[in-house]
Amino acid sequence: MSTLNAIEQAAADHVAHAPMLAQVEAWAAINSGTGNLAGLRATAALLADAFAVLPGEVALVDAMPVGRITPAGKTESVVHGEHLVLRVRQNAPHRVLLTGHMDTVFGADHAFQALTWLDGKTLNGPGVADMKGGIAVMLAALCAIEAGGTDLGYDVIINSDEETGSAASAALLSSLAKDKIAALTYEPAALPDGTLAGARPGSGNFSVIITGKAAHAGRNPEDGRNALVAAADVALRLNAARSATLSINPAKIDGGGPNNIVPDHAILRFNMRPARPEDEQIARALIDSITAAVSRDHDVHIHVHGSFGRPPKPLSSEALRLFTLVKQAGADLGQTIAWRDTGGVCDGNNIAACGVPVVDTMGACGGAIHSSDEFLLVDSLVPRAQLSAVTLLRLAARGKL
Repeated sequence: MSTLNAIEQAAADHVAHAPMLAQVEAWAAINSGTGNLAGLRATAALLADAFAVLPGEVALVDAMPVGRITPAGKTESVVHGEHLVLRVRQNAPHRVLLTGHMDTVFGADHAFQALTWLDGKTLNGPGVADMKGGIAVMLAALCAIEAGGTDLGYDVIINSDEETGSAASAALLSSLAKDKIAALTYEPAALPDGTLAGARPGSGNFSVIITGKAAHAGRNPEDGRNALVAAADVALRLNAARSATLSINPAKIDGGGPNNIVPDHAILRFNMRPARPEDEQIARALIDSITAAVSRDHDVHIHVHGSFGRPPKPLSSEALRLFTLVKQAGADLGQTIAWRDTGGVCDGNNIAACGVPVVDTMGACGGAIHSSDEFLLVDSLVPRAQLSAVTLLRLAARGKL
C-alpha cells in the first residue's frame, strides 16, 4: 500500500497554511465577467501579484482577435482581456501545464455580485467555485512544492475568455501545451463530493445568416422570401437530427420587423456537442445538407459562420494513467477520488486535442455554477490543494505516465 513520503507530507502540511479563502474572497469581490475589461484588468493585476511569489516571470499576454456576428449579420471584432502566463524552469526535463480562467459568466450589469455566507462552510458568490477557488487551489499547490524544493518545470496560463469558448486564448493554450507530459486544469469538481470529469464532448457554436427578399405582406407576399421562416426551418431540421452522440441546441433567432413586411434577414444561432471525433464530421455534413436543402426550398441565400472550438475529449490510455495517478494520490491523502463522463466542455478539451493527458476538474468543490446560487465548499480548499501538490510531486518523480 502506497503512502506519502516525507517530501509529499511536507507539501501537504504546507498547504494547510495557505491563504486560499482570503484570496477567493478578494478575487471574487471584483466582477470579472468575460466582457468586463476593467474588471478583468483589476483581477489580472491581483493574480499577477499573487503568482509573483513563484519562480519565473509573470507576463500579461494580449488576447488574439476574435470576430462575432452581429444581429445585423455583420462581423465585428470583440476585445478580450489579457491572459496571465507564468513559465517556470523552461529547460527542465519534465514539464507540466496548469490552467485556469479569471473570467466568469456574470457581467458587470448582472444582479449577482455579492458574496454571502450560507453557513459556516458554504460561500455563495460569483465565481467562487468557477473558478476563483480553483485558482487559489492551484497557487497553494505550487507554493507547497516550491517550498520543499522541486525540479519540476511548469507553465501556468490563466485566461480571460474561457467562459465564451477560449477563442482569444486557443492558440496560446496550444503553444503552452507543447511537449508537456501532463496537464491539470482547475475547473471545479464535477460533483460537490470531489468527483472528477472524465470524458467530455466537443462543442461548436454557429450562426446561420439567411438573406431572403422583402415584400409587402398584404399586397404581394408571394414575391417575398421569408428569411425568418427559413431560419425556423433550419432550427427544426437541426433539432430533429439530434442523436445519442450529437447534441444540438438551436438557441436564438435574430431578425424580423414590422408585421406588414416579409422579413428578408434572419440569423439562427445554435450549439452542437459531438461526443466522439467522428460525430464532429457528421455534424459538419449535417449543417451542409440542411442549409443546402433550406436554401433550395425557400429560395434564400445562407451563409454559415462558426466552428468547433472545443474538440471531443475521450479518455485516452495516457489520460487514464493520469487519472489513476490522481486517484492514488487522493487515496494516500485519505480522499476517495472517482470520475465520470460529463456533458460540459472546458480548456481541457483543447489541451487533450494537443495530445497531452489532462485532468480538468482539479479545482475546489462546490456547485450551482453559472447561476446566482453558485457556492464554494470552503473546507474543500485544503484537501484539493493537497491533492494537486502530491500529484505534481509524483509527476516530477516519475517523469512520464
